[in-house]
Amino acid sequence: MSAGDPLPAPDPVRVHDGWTADAVADWLAGRLGRRLRSSPGEVAITVPGGATPFPILEALVSKPLPFPRLTVWPNDERVVPDGHAASNGARLRALFAPVGAAVATLEPGASPPRFALTWIGMGADGHIASLFPSSEPDPRDSEAIRRITPEPLPPEAPFARITLTLPALLNCEEVLLVISGAGKRRVLEDALAGRSDLPIARFLRHRRQPMTCFA
Repeated sequence: MSAGDPLPAPDPVRVHDGWTADAVADWLAGRLGRRLRSSPGEVAITVPGGATPFPILEALVSKPLPFPRLTVWPNDERVVPDGHAASNGARLRALFAPVGAAVATLEPGASPPRFALTWIGMGADGHIASLFPSSEPDPRDSEAIRRITPEPLPPEAPFARITLTLPALLNCEEVLLVISGAGKRRVLEDALAGRSDLPIARFLRHRRQPMTCFA
């Protein structure tokens, strides 16, 4: 394939209607187990913050996996003091430290690896990680990590952010999206159909990896 040739079309997104935390944790454990068995070294994943993922992650850490070989990168972080209740990293460390998994510190200048799995969430406005519509995320961004200030600040988390960029999120072997609610489902359907230019739509247009969605 030459540099001017179009990229191959990605596989369709596999959508599972309805989900429970245990069901998604079982799916994750299966994927991570196969990856850890097939790779002798460290395996890295990136996961979202917010309310949705933590019940799933709480179920995941009870699974019999070799967690000391796993490194978890937050999709994004709030710019708050160490140990702040709003810190995604602090919450992830509290969950993963007892099973021996490492949690990376998200900071500008860091070099994220290629992820075995990129797990993203999505807001009702179509944002992923802390890539909000007002930030105009660029799929060709030269940086892997950026500090941004959402406009407007989300009232539930009114903080500046540090976030993986689209290229960093897309640098992976597989994608998982977990959402809930009819409103988010419509946002996703519009993005999949090419009817929007929201951050989730930009991510999907440049995805070439297998992707599974629990909605």
